[in-house]
Amino acid sequence: MGVERTDTGTLAGRLLAGDRRALARAISKIEREDPEVTGLFSEIFPHTGGAVTVGFTGPPGVGKSSLLARLIKLYRAEGKKVGVVSVDPSSPFSHGAILGDRIRLSDHFLDPGVFIRSMGSRGHLGGLAAGSRLAGMAMEAYGCDVVLYETVGVGQGEVEVASAAETVVLAIQPGAGDAVQALKAGVMEIADVFCVNKADHPQATLAKRELRQMLEIGHELDPEAPIPPIVMTRGDTGEGIEELKSEIEGHRRRLEDSGELEKRRRASLREFVVSWATGRLEREIKERLAREDAKIMEEVYARRLDPISASERIFREV
Repeated sequence: MGVERTDTGTLAGRLLAGDRRALARAISKIEREDPEVTGLFSEIFPHTGGAVTVGFTGPPGVGKSSLLARLIKLYRAEGKKVGVVSVDPSSPFSHGAILGDRIRLSDHFLDPGVFIRSMGSRGHLGGLAAGSRLAGMAMEAYGCDVVLYETVGVGQGEVEVASAAETVVLAIQPGAGDAVQALKAGVMEIADVFCVNKADHPQATLAKRELRQMLEIGHELDPEAPIPPIVMTRGDTGEGIEELKSEIEGHRRRLEDSGELEKRRRASLREFVVSWATGRLEREIKERLAREDAKIMEEVYARRLDPISASERIFREV
């Protein structure tokens, strides 16, 4: 990129030099919301932006991890270094990731060309997407050619994480009503490639047909929007994985050719900046309320001050 490398004695320098432990430490700092993260990212950010980023989302049990394991194998066969940010349900006690790196995607855990990190879905300063995005950027700076974001579930948080990627893959399983659930959550609107996993299921063909009909209805409402491809896969045997990879690459080529890739990147960075600032402001206001503004709340409780005026006063002071 033509950017000077940082001193290799620092955490940022070791990360940029491809030190695996430095990457692990950097992501731990992100999860702890360590104050050093700001300085770290000011050094490594110029070295990001070169990786292919793909978001995988879908309900629990659909088989995303097995799909990713197969996909990683194809990327590794091409000599590409792969990073995976896997956003797991959080423990209500430790706030860490319940599902460990060694359990899922275990085939690649010892591969030096693959770095897998599970992150708890607790809130970060800028929300779920911000913490995951920072981890992905750290992987890019480390030298990953491909960064895969995996989320568990189809809710608003999952939409935010997946939408940080340039290409979004939605995986559904036959006979589970996943398409309807995804439609309600708004995931179908951001998906670029659809994957019906467990293609050997008796209802797999029906699921694909129903999904196609839903997408065609969406296309009628917005004729400018292309109808995303639907790929039938089997994570257990690897059937359809090469086609899935081909569709992901085809989508990226279309983004590049149309100039949409740069637009997506700009929109994603803008959203990141706004969400981080919003998270910071929200934290400051909560801390102010907990620390100093008992008197303001007493006025609200006594009906001497209305809630909106109280909010405005706190906002101005913060």
